[in-house]
Amino acid sequence: MHIRRVSFDHPDAMKLNDQVQAEYAVRYGDDGDATPMAAADFEPPNGTYLIAYDEHGTPVASGGWRAQDANDEGNVDGDAELKRMYVVDGMRGRGLARRILAALEEDARAAGRVRMVLETGTKQPEAIALYTSSGYEPCAKFGYYRLYESSRCFAKSL
Repeated sequence: MHIRRVSFDHPDAMKLNDQVQAEYAVRYGDDGDATPMAAADFEPPNGTYLIAYDEHGTPVASGGWRAQDANDEGNVDGDAELKRMYVVDGMRGRGLARRILAALEEDARAAGRVRMVLETGTKQPEAIALYTSSGYEPCAKFGYYRLYESSRCFAKSL
């Protein structure tokens, strides 16, 4: 596996984003994650976006973080918000999400962020299991979906 930094609007990132959005739509019965995001959100030093490629150069997993500071959506100064963690169906269970998560945490720490935060939902139990087993703890709700009953927010000190 080879993990590479790419822009959020890179064709491979867009392909994986379309796949994760389709999965969210099936799980939640909507059009996917409506959280506003832009490619600039993931540009260093205020964020990064990673893709894991298999031995054939096929993109198989992704994830990114973007800087957040105190705002009216519940973030606090020093937050790094985790976004678009995804592993294609046939590659799940191989530790790819953990590798990307660890790389993102290290990158955010190096950029001076003090807390990694994420929002997921009740219909993503495998995501909740990944984050809680990686040291994330429930935190006050934040972000676009903070008022939704199905929203679950987690944080980890960097």
